[in-house]
Amino acid sequence: MGVPITFMTKYNPDQFLILGDSRYHDGQDFSDDINVIDGKTKFRRLLIKRRKE
Repeated sequence: MGVPITFMTKYNPDQFLILGDSRYHDGQDFSDDINVIDGKTKFRRLLIKRRKE
């Protein structure tokens, strides 16, 4: 799931695992960004996963 960076104020490491962020790098061009949709730049998101109990 993608959440805004403000999620970090409520982050509980026992409940969620942070997988990374929504920025995409192909290793060559660091300007590539999956946060551009229909020519409009969107905010970056943290990618998280709920931990199993």
